[in-house]
Amino acid sequence: MVEFSGQSIRKPYNSPRPVLCVRAVTDDDEWGPDNKKEGNGEGEGSAVGVAVAEEEKVPEALETDRLKKALVDSFYGTDRGLKATSETRAEIVELITQLEARNPNPAPTDALQLLNGKWILAYTSFAGLFPLLSRGTLPLVKVEEISQTIDSQSFTVQNSVQFAGPLATTSVSTNAKFEVRSPKRVQIKFDEGIIGTPQLTDSLVIPENVEFLGQKIDLTPFKGILNSVEDAATNVARTISSQPPLKIPISNSNAQSWLLTTYLDEELRISRGDGGNVFVLIKEGSSLLSSLTT
Repeated sequence: MVEFSGQSIRKPYNSPRPVLCVRAVTDDDEWGPDNKKEGNGEGEGSAVGVAVAEEEKVPEALETDRLKKALVDSFYGTDRGLKATSETRAEIVELITQLEARNPNPAPTDALQLLNGKWILAYTSFAGLFPLLSRGTLPLVKVEEISQTIDSQSFTVQNSVQFAGPLATTSVSTNAKFEVRSPKRVQIKFDEGIIGTPQLTDSLVIPENVEFLGQKIDLTPFKGILNSVEDAATNVARTISSQPPLKIPISNSNAQSWLLTTYLDEELRISRGDGGNVFVLIKEGSSLLSSLTT
């Protein structure tokens, strides 16, 4: 609560601090002679200091950018939501709610050009993905990326998960068609699943020693054996990488879902799926990705 000109003014939560603009006013100014009190003895040319308090609102775009950055920063250490604590989830929900209230495209399906492109999953509350994400905690397997690619011209969606191991990388994806059902909602029907061809590394970097349980183990005696394994891996990589991906048709009539987009701009998308699960995705190439770490 602040007092100004005898009146109490309540400052809103998280509002910017007032900016005081001070200027000197002379009689030549439009606030000069006409505002002098009669008989005050001040002659022409005298300067009157006038302090004008102007509480300026932070421009809408700047506040939205601040909320977006705060949201992405809150993902730190959550591994796309898998490791998020209850306190962090509450903070994320609050930031998402504030952004949804500022949605610059309240009818996202009327702005399909913004939906176009590849979107990287940054956070989700969907528990169905947690078993998949937990595989990334295994010593030899890592979930590199979860993405969704939308083509509004052909009305297609591809969901993809990329895995990485010590010797190979691969991907599992689904192809789907979508239909616009409302200004915010689309219906998605899955057509096929695709298991990508593993891309094996054709070069193994073999260290001279490794540390295990506090002890250093010299690998020099095994150098010849490991080099033989490297040569074999190179030959296998060339053979497997030349094979086409495995496509599996999805004919189940229940293989469909709907998606509600509650926030959309050029670089950030917030969607809610069946059961109210939330998905936060960042557009490929956005500067927001540079600050996103697991």
